[in-house]
Amino acid sequence: MDKVKSYAAPMLVVGCVLFGLGSLIVKFVPVGGYAIAFWRLLIASFIFWFLMKLKRQRFPKSRKATMYAVLAGIFLAFDLSFWHESVYAVGPGISTLLNSLQIFFLAAIGYFFFGERQSKLQMLSLILAVAGVVLIAGEELQHNFDGMYGIIIGLISAGMLAASMIMIKKVHEEEPTALFSLMFILSLSGAFVLIIPSLIFNPDNLYPITFTDWGLVFIYGVVMQCVAWGMIAYTIPYLSLGLTGLLLLSEPVVALVIDYFGLDKPINYWQWAGAVLTLVAIYLGSQKSKTS
Repeated sequence: MDKVKSYAAPMLVVGCVLFGLGSLIVKFVPVGGYAIAFWRLLIASFIFWFLMKLKRQRFPKSRKATMYAVLAGIFLAFDLSFWHESVYAVGPGISTLLNSLQIFFLAAIGYFFFGERQSKLQMLSLILAVAGVVLIAGEELQHNFDGMYGIIIGLISAGMLAASMIMIKKVHEEEPTALFSLMFILSLSGAFVLIIPSLIFNPDNLYPITFTDWGLVFIYGVVMQCVAWGMIAYTIPYLSLGLTGLLLLSEPVVALVIDYFGLDKPINYWQWAGAVLTLVAIYLGSQKSKTS
């Protein structure tokens, strides 16, 4: 157990980096926000089903554990859909920044419902994280004031992401569940719940047209859902909710780098300073975890 905890935090950061890179696929593949989330989760469900059978993993016996896994998938489905909508409205960088504000939801839920007390060092790391996100997002919000829809739905996506992670934690509290079985239930339930929203909101761009777009959507499902989200789901039971939220802040830093190097977007000194503060907050949160 101690060995797993020692590499849980780095694994979560790697998962976040891969997760954030998916914003490029969302930005350039002409598929609707709900529809591309559906395809991502559907592709992942087939892969996790194969891996579950290959490793002879079983479904949880507890009905509550199964229910929490289904709820985790539903919350994740709408987190992805709302995040995609935010990407279209205000761009990959600011949408990922808004999604990263799940730290507030996780820290608050951890405090009020799981009894996770905040040490002085963790409080400092939270303050630095908030300051970092504000510095990164401040300039962006000035240029995207008209994209209020993207900002609001991006914040809602943060709440959905936090709820999904809470449900994953609840699954393991009810019954230790094999990763591939958990991810199969999560992905399939998420894909199922998005069928109707995809048909309603994305009837004209429901699926990819070209082989290139199909390939990118397949990569989105395999790498960003199976690998990245699988790593995130695997590490959550070994970390506190507060630390999980802090480590997930590596995503907006990745988004900033993508905007600058991948999309030729100008980034000023204040935004780079915010990225540095965010990384410092992540480091302090990690140090707190090792000493607790």
